[in-house]
Amino acid sequence: MPKSYSRRTLSALLTALLLGFGLSAQKDPGVSLVVLGNVQDGGSPHIGCVRECCAGLTPAKADDRRVVSLGLVDHGQGQTYLFEATPDIGAQLRDLREYSGTPLPAGIFLTHAHIGHYAGLQFLGREALNAPGVPVYALPRMESYLRENGPWGQLVSLGNIALRPLGLKNPIALGPDIQVEAIAVPHRDEYSETAGFLIRGPSKSALFIPDIDKWERWGESLSAILAEVDYAFLDATFYDAVEVGYRDISEIPHPLVTETQSLLQDLPPGEKAKVYFIHMNHTNPLLDASSPETRQTEQAGYHVARRGQTFSL
Repeated sequence: MPKSYSRRTLSALLTALLLGFGLSAQKDPGVSLVVLGNVQDGGSPHIGCVRECCAGLTPAKADDRRVVSLGLVDHGQGQTYLFEATPDIGAQLRDLREYSGTPLPAGIFLTHAHIGHYAGLQFLGREALNAPGVPVYALPRMESYLRENGPWGQLVSLGNIALRPLGLKNPIALGPDIQVEAIAVPHRDEYSETAGFLIRGPSKSALFIPDIDKWERWGESLSAILAEVDYAFLDATFYDAVEVGYRDISEIPHPLVTETQSLLQDLPPGEKAKVYFIHMNHTNPLLDASSPETRQTEQAGYHVARRGQTFSL
């Protein structure tokens, strides 16, 4: 005779099922963020890398390492939004659909024109999805770059994407209780400017800065902005100078994780706990949840963003 299950038990089974996909079930049908990827543009395993950081990855671990992206989910309205269009966009949209039940995002927000952050747009074209006019939000130089250069301009002319202009510190309302605001951050701006995003929900807010040059080059106070948000997803491309020893660091002036920790070391524990390090290079030991560097980071009061984590807004 088949067993009967209580509603609570069925809810627990659903949670376990979602966790099996790497996604956490959302109890509150409000607004939430979901981490869809935490790796630097080149992914992990990285093309051409035969070092231990990539060569020893099992298929399961490799599948869990996707390029940096966040999903914004409005459960009540049944709409989702994607932050970054990465080379892993197919798998990330599948994850977002499994979490939200929504097949396509109602919009995509782009930070800048480096491959890991916009190259996934190509899969919205007629060779792949042939998408029906997905809104793409971008700052002026980024918008012009997409409109005036192939193959991106073809996405516009064929109606696969619909460009939506963003202004700095000019919030976009995505609903009565959701706003997204672009802020300028310094970075290598060969083809476009670079944006960070403030994402505000009904009760909480998040800062998303996956790419930035050194914090001292920014005209803003990181600690002051931290005081205004509940979560902060911050550039963690490299953990420390030892890791970067094989490259000229002047060419890749990201803030080291150790530098960010030093900058914020005098903050109270509650402020440090808002930080989730993201956008990690394939060499970054923080990608390994069991590494000494991960333990050090967590013991210092910070977090490492992992695929499938969800955050209520």
